[in-house]
Amino acid sequence: MMTAGQALAAIRTAVGPKGWIDDATAMEPYLKESRGLYRGHCAAVVRPASTAETAEVVRLCAAVGLPITPQGGNTGHVGGGVPEGGIILSVGRMNRIRTIDPLNHTMTVEAGCILADLQRAADNIGCLFPLSMASEGSCQIGGNLSTNAGGIAVLRYGNAREQVMGLEVVLPDGQVWNGLRGLRKDNTGYDLKHLFIGAEGTLGIITAAVLKLYPRPKARETALAGMTRVENVLDLFAQIRDAAGDTLTGFEMMPRIAVEFSCRHTPGVADPFGKPHHYYALIELTSSRPGDPLRDLLQDELARAVEGGLVADAVVANSLSQADALWKIREAIPEAQKHEGGSIKHDISVPVSRIADFMNLAIPRMEREIPGVRVCAFGHVGDGNIHFNLSQPIGADKQAFLDRWQPINRIVNAMVADLGGSISAEHGIGRLKMNQLREFKTEPEIAMMRKIKAALDAGNIMNPGKVIPPQDKR
Repeated sequence: MMTAGQALAAIRTAVGPKGWIDDATAMEPYLKESRGLYRGHCAAVVRPASTAETAEVVRLCAAVGLPITPQGGNTGHVGGGVPEGGIILSVGRMNRIRTIDPLNHTMTVEAGCILADLQRAADNIGCLFPLSMASEGSCQIGGNLSTNAGGIAVLRYGNAREQVMGLEVVLPDGQVWNGLRGLRKDNTGYDLKHLFIGAEGTLGIITAAVLKLYPRPKARETALAGMTRVENVLDLFAQIRDAAGDTLTGFEMMPRIAVEFSCRHTPGVADPFGKPHHYYALIELTSSRPGDPLRDLLQDELARAVEGGLVADAVVANSLSQADALWKIREAIPEAQKHEGGSIKHDISVPVSRIADFMNLAIPRMEREIPGVRVCAFGHVGDGNIHFNLSQPIGADKQAFLDRWQPINRIVNAMVADLGGSISAEHGIGRLKMNQLREFKTEPEIAMMRKIKAALDAGNIMNPGKVIPPQDKR
């Protein structure tokens, strides 16, 4: 019978010196969650260079019941990649683009590929890989798929799940499932890939994927509009969506405080308007048809909105650099908010038709609960996803503010539930929201999740203590 120590020694041999980290200083970046909410511990960080090495590592861990925490770029926000013993299995060395098929509009890539590198690879062959988010320079596609990441292009292209045609997965017993099929039609039983997308590494380790590519946009127009009320934002969204159809790629909402944070703390970010507005909508239209009159359409619709009193002011970018500058205001918000002290964050979604209801309920409630709190609620209006973040009152004690995280979460989550929403739109469950899941999933749903977990990972070695709430001890 092999011991855990013997298994670790065998793993070290299997991955070689480049694939093994047990020095405390070198391990530290892998042990901490990106927002600093969690810090874990483990025996080693293991970095296999291939699917075969990954399978051998998992086989050895399974033999002795050694827990495995799969990890990509470690950019998550819910503690899903933080270890609680065992090993971290980092996929970062598996970073090859195996094949690109321009005619089939697919590319087959390994889990450790950086998202921005995949975007560039698609662009180099005249295609688009649309998954995009603020962390794209460091997040890895394996983690994106394991958390079913969202981002700024969901309105037109969908979540990460919609970008996947096939997967390669190392199962919890070390077997490799090769489902790398670039087929748009394959009606041969259960579509197993969807078990692993969004499972946060609790059912297996995604080692490679076949991703969809799209025609590269040949026309792009970007605008920023200032408004008075959140209802104006929703009305403008409906107007632009009706006029632009599927050329509407992005529609982001920002409150005034978010714009102030970005301008205050991010070099090169500036407010393009002469006076402040309560709310802003960042709008982007794209088309793969060269010469598509998107600019005329966008200008006409914004002019109509101004004339009707829906929009107070608007600016349309005159160049690619101006468009990027407008997007930088939005993309800088999460990092800028860190400079304003403690932040209690929520990644919620509600039906698009209930966004104004949520905002009008939640903002005054938070201001009553925490006098002086600064509500920074921004996000992807087109798909109902709001990052409902609370920045600490000016001069408040940061830790005392953060200590209110759980009771504030419960209040916000209850409002979300009443509106038919979700407590996790794109960040996942991890450790942070695991116990809250009981309030938002029915018992049959949780029971099915437990049965799937037990069927695939009977030894509970794959990212234990994440996603699925433990059974009550009676």
